[in-house]
Amino acid sequence: MKCRACIFGLVSVLFLLLTTGCQSLFLSKDSATVSAWTNWNQVTIAFNNINPNHTTVKDLNKMGFNPLTTPNIKIMPYVDIIPVFMPNPNIHYQDLPIGVKLYVEAKENTTAYLVELENVKDKRHGNLFLDIFGFKRLTHQSGWRFKGLILIKDQTVVYTLASGEPDISREDSNIKPLGPFQELDAFGGSIVGMCH
Repeated sequence: MKCRACIFGLVSVLFLLLTTGCQSLFLSKDSATVSAWTNWNQVTIAFNNINPNHTTVKDLNKMGFNPLTTPNIKIMPYVDIIPVFMPNPNIHYQDLPIGVKLYVEAKENTTAYLVELENVKDKRHGNLFLDIFGFKRLTHQSGWRFKGLILIKDQTVVYTLASGEPDISREDSNIKPLGPFQELDAFGGSIVGMCH
C-alpha cells in the first residue's frame, strides 16, 4: 500500500513538473560565428570605418578584415561577384554603382571579401509535457546576423555593401494534434500508398 502511494506521489510530482513547465529543462540551440566582433554594433562600426578609394588592404588587415587571420571572412572570385549585382537581365551594367563598375572593368588585380557573421539562439519554451511528446513545440529565435561585401582593386577598396538583421526575434510554432502518433499515421499512410 505504501509502495503504491509512493509511486502515485512520484508520478504526480513528475506530471506537475511537466505540465507547469520547467524552463531549464527545455532544449536550446546556439549558432555563433567565431570572429573578432561579438555583437552587431562592433562589426557595423568596424565595417563603416572602411572608406572606399582610401582604405587599403593593409588598412583592412589592421581593422581586422583579414581572411588569413580572421575567421569567417571568405575570399570570393571575380566570377561570383557579377551575379550578386546583376542577378537578372533587367539590371544593366550602366545601373551599377561606380565602385562596382571599376571592379568589373578591371578583371585583374581584384579580390573580394565576404564577411558573414551571426550569433543566433533558438530556445524552446511553453509546456514541457507537450514539447517532449511532440504535441506542441514553441521556439523563440533571437540574436543578430551581419553580411558585408568588400570589393578591392589594386590593393584599395573601391566598394562596400552591408546588410543583415540587427535584432532577430521570431516565434515558431509546430503543432501536431496526435503528437508522437502523427509520424506513425503518416508512415502507415505511405505504406498503404506503396501497396496500391
